[in-house]
Amino acid sequence: MPDDAGRAPALEHVRWSSRPHLRAPVLLVAFEGWSDAGDAASTGLGYLGDQWDAEPFAEIDPEIFYDFSSTRPRVEFDAGEREIVWPANVFSAITVPGTSTDVVTLLGVEPQLRWRTFCDQIIGVARALDARLVVTLGALLAEVPHTRPVSVFGAGYDADIIDELDLLPSSYEGPTGITGVLHHACHSAGLRSASLWAAVPTYVPAAPSPKAALALVERASRLLDVSVPTTELEIAATSYERQVSELVVDDEETEDYVRQLEHRYDEGEEGLFDDGTSLVEEVERFLRDQD
Repeated sequence: MPDDAGRAPALEHVRWSSRPHLRAPVLLVAFEGWSDAGDAASTGLGYLGDQWDAEPFAEIDPEIFYDFSSTRPRVEFDAGEREIVWPANVFSAITVPGTSTDVVTLLGVEPQLRWRTFCDQIIGVARALDARLVVTLGALLAEVPHTRPVSVFGAGYDADIIDELDLLPSSYEGPTGITGVLHHACHSAGLRSASLWAAVPTYVPAAPSPKAALALVERASRLLDVSVPTTELEIAATSYERQVSELVVDDEETEDYVRQLEHRYDEGEEGLFDDGTSLVEEVERFLRDQD
């Protein structure tokens, strides 16, 4: 076990509003930005929080972690009062209804600065709450058809969690985002961690993808061995697929491309992630391309 395992980092940048009493929770994490193609990861985690009545209890002060000329705060009016809304990274506590499973969610925005200090804050909160597992949600652009089930790849960073949760080992080398740094920090702290990645079609990169969000919600709920109602996401996913199909049929070149992807998927050819292996390669390509 790493030398610094078990030590809780200083939490000088965490602002607590309350201290929840939880039983060995799982920490689910999603960041808007680089690892959130189609807003699938942030939408999925937000949906889980809404369905399970998540209660915010702490947040990370954004002051030293963001270049505010890149990630700009917003001006909003609340009850006629003008206020500045800063980039938020909010921790919320959940006891999944009808179970004894406790969950903490961290929904935020990938920072530009001081990633090691930022991850120390997350590790510190996880330690303070005796979290037993950290799971990040992400989404990537890949050569997949919007008309077929969404592929989700799960990777583990410790041998026991790989076997326990039926994940694939991570052997990625190359550029990384805040999630990669967080998993390294978890390993150094002796915290078990895993990641879930959903594939979003490359030909609709800017459109929010409730279909990918639904796939992440379903995979996360299986990992936690709990159930969650998904009717709202299912309706949104059906509408998404229909709207994208209407756009595709108007462009002959894109329609032909999608037809080829569907054929590859239906034939089970390499590249469509049937066994997870080729999705690993697609995740690695995506990470490298983001440098």
